[in-house]
Amino acid sequence: MMIIGLAPGLRGANATGRPFTGDFAGDLLYSTLLKFGFAQGEYKQTPDDGMQLVSCAITNAVRCVPPQNKPVGEEINNCRPFLLETLMRFPNLKALITLGKIAHDTTTRAFGERVAAHPFRHQGQHEMGGYRVFSSYHCSRYNTNTNVLTVEMFENVFKDVRTFLN
Repeated sequence: MMIIGLAPGLRGANATGRPFTGDFAGDLLYSTLLKFGFAQGEYKQTPDDGMQLVSCAITNAVRCVPPQNKPVGEEINNCRPFLLETLMRFPNLKALITLGKIAHDTTTRAFGERVAAHPFRHQGQHEMGGYRVFSSYHCSRYNTNTNVLTVEMFENVFKDVRTFLN
């Protein structure tokens, strides 16, 4: 399984060198990965905490920290080939989780598919590019503070992935 986030966080991955490490989104993501057996060890918000991913990888739709923390179309389009290259490095990959609409739409376009044919919705599933693509609202503090995303909603996506992979 591969998780596709939006972009490295300024105080998260950009500062720590490990995706979703050092920010609130990582707290929710890594606790969920641990709960569903996609990680082992203990997450402590530092890249040297000894936590390891299990049959799981993490990447982003956009490679660099975007200005104002939101990438523009040109950045997204320029990074799309890197996303495809990353996916190709994992020959046993079966499932993708896209975190948020931008990651979902970028992944859809990377596979040469029409976004209208594969609309984003939380806990949605689509077949694209030879993968099962699961979509979730992004696990950002904003989404959880506004109850756009609850822990239960987020965990339900991973439960679906675990069922699919089993």
